[in-house]
Amino acid sequence: MPTIAVLTSGGDAPGMNAAIQAVVKVAASRGWEVLGIERGFTGLLNGVARPLTRNADGAPYPVPEIDDIGALGGTVLGSSREPRFVDPVERQKAAAFLDERGVEGLVVIGGNGSMAGAHALSGEVDLPVVGIPASIDNDIGLTREALGVDTALNTIVEACDRISDTARSHRRAFVVEVMGRSSGYLAMAAAVATAADAVLLPEQGRGFDEILDSLTACIRHAFSPRRGKRRVLVIKAEGVQFPTHLLVDELRAELSDMEDVDIRGTVLGHLVRGGNSSFRDRMLGGRFGLVAVEAVLEGKTDVMVGWNLVDMGEPTSDNFIRLFSLPEVLTETEALLDGSSPVTQDRVRRMEAIHGVLSL
Repeated sequence: MPTIAVLTSGGDAPGMNAAIQAVVKVAASRGWEVLGIERGFTGLLNGVARPLTRNADGAPYPVPEIDDIGALGGTVLGSSREPRFVDPVERQKAAAFLDERGVEGLVVIGGNGSMAGAHALSGEVDLPVVGIPASIDNDIGLTREALGVDTALNTIVEACDRISDTARSHRRAFVVEVMGRSSGYLAMAAAVATAADAVLLPEQGRGFDEILDSLTACIRHAFSPRRGKRRVLVIKAEGVQFPTHLLVDELRAELSDMEDVDIRGTVLGHLVRGGNSSFRDRMLGGRFGLVAVEAVLEGKTDVMVGWNLVDMGEPTSDNFIRLFSLPEVLTETEALLDGSSPVTQDRVRRMEAIHGVLSL
């Protein structure tokens, strides 16, 4: 019976389990067994895996565990960041393990590092390798959204709503740092959704003094008699290379004459990664998983599935899920992060356009 292997790699993201569930169910429905690789590329190098289907009356069926994982955050297969995988000699161990277990297709679920690993491996094994984008940072090229983004944003919005409750009660300004690595997407989207007064993005390339002056003016205006606000909320992206506590300390010094105003900082950190996946992440996980398995069965390799609303990539059975070559994905991902992508430039332009609106 033919076998598909599936692994999750890099940072965990809600929706990974929904994608695993879809891969297993779709593959089993087509008569394929599924092997789960544990702890990402580390498990592939060390040869650690477990079956996600069982044979009953000559047909594969998902193991009972699969029924319950779709809603769960994290990944039931475990994950890791595996530096050894960049070494071609080490990757030969992975190729040998896949051959030894009779694997005829591999689905890699993860972020940009995982897609780079999938691309490297695809040229060294005689089987289809297909990627599924999963990263709360939303920093993967050629997909409107990766798995985990929607759940992370819902978590951020809920946390900021709670922080705003206490801020209004005490006339406070909060600087809230959210995850995202080098991408400011989470901060940008959350700022709009929470009616924040300001947002700090790495893509803006602003220096510390410029940021400090801008926030000082923002807070003074917000708490002035003319405006009379009861809370100020500033969303700071993780990729802005100034510690939140330093920014808060400097703001307190600059605003020391406003004795009835308190400045606080909160770093949400890994809270943003966790939690049961949202409807959209479960839905995307299912659709990504279906198309990924179909791509494997059709012999497609060195490709990634992506949610794209424009006429790009290779059409699939899903009108909005398309296939993109991994080299193209990696090129666009690099452009997203270095600011040369039109997508990044549009995000910055939009945020600058509403800068005056946020502070009202």
